[in-house]
Amino acid sequence: MADRNGSNSSVTGVRDRRYAIRFPFAAEVELIDMESGKQVDGVTSDISLGGCFVCTSKPLPMNARARMKLVRKGQVLEALVVVRIVKPRIGMGIEFFDLEPHSNELLIAWIDALRQAR
Repeated sequence: MADRNGSNSSVTGVRDRRYAIRFPFAAEVELIDMESGKQVDGVTSDISLGGCFVCTSKPLPMNARARMKLVRKGQVLEALVVVRIVKPRIGMGIEFFDLEPHSNELLIAWIDALRQAR
């Protein structure tokens, strides 16, 4: 498949796959790897309707599936997620793939507030 520059590339960059605008966003994060049970804590640096970046010194491995809890100002968002990119000792890019209706409504409210604050 031809990329934006006309070359045939089978590897698509993460930025090219993003379908939602990311906004700066700080929230406490707790992730639990669904396979190993390993728990990782961190802080988000940005968020979108499709995912977020979690800053942590010990990221989960690429493609790990996890349960995530995001907490900001007493509000809690829970989701099943997949690790899409890992930056060692920096953090990981997370894609949301299953949110309960309440968490989905909260995510939309957060994004709407961030859009209006721009």
